Amino acid sequence: MQADNRLPRYQRLRDELASKIAERRWQPGEAIPTEQELAQSFDLAVGTVRKAIDLLVAEGLLERYQGRGTFVRRASFDGSLFRFFRFQSKSGERRIPKSQILKRSVVEAPAAVAATLQIAPGANVIQMARLRLIEDAPVLTEDIWLPLDRFAAFADLPLDAIGDLLYPVYEAKCNQVVASATETLTVEAASVKHAKLLGIEKGTPIVVIERLAYGYDRHPLEWRRSRGPASQFLYQSEIR
Repeated sequence: MQADNRLPRYQRLRDELASKIAERRWQPGEAIPTEQELAQSFDLAVGTVRKAIDLLVAEGLLERYQGRGTFVRRASFDGSLFRFFRFQSKSGERRIPKSQILKRSVVEAPAAVAATLQIAPGANVIQMARLRLIEDAPVLTEDIWLPLDRFAAFADLPLDAIGDLLYPVYEAKCNQVVASATETLTVEAASVKHAKLLGIEKGTPIVVIERLAYGYDRHPLEWRRSRGPASQFLYQSEIR
């Protein structure tokens, strides 16, 4: 990426370091060089390096650990849905829902999908539908879209090689790491299709969680819509 010389030097350094992270020069969870080492490498003052790293920490690309150093942040989304749905077994134990892939195909991206994933109109995407279950009872339906140019290996991956959590598979098989995501919650009436999948009546209120996941380069990697019965929905927030 070409640096913009009009920007302050610490911002240009921020962009250079962000590019290295996006290019996987440093792996998720790996320590980056110390501020002193970076200052020497880039021929800058330590204070300038610190300001650049402060920006990356604030943006969630890096995280500091007292006495250990600064590391490339690995985002964790394993328990994300627990913030919104009460996923429990009959005994009350919290569970990550099992996955059943209903469909996976390569299709031409609909206009809305292409716009959201910031790809060319008509480009190919992987479209996948999943059902999430706890003790064989459906609790969520998911519609997922991935840009084919970044996830070609995923299109041919045997279904039994895809586990309940997709992000580790994206990283291991496609070298694509989800660094951050935005989520939007809405409520709608269950369609015939989703009511049948979830085992509920048509028109039953369901909550839709729309997630757009990004790589370290802030380019969209995945667009996902998860739907579950509103009766299982719980939102809790601590306000201080």
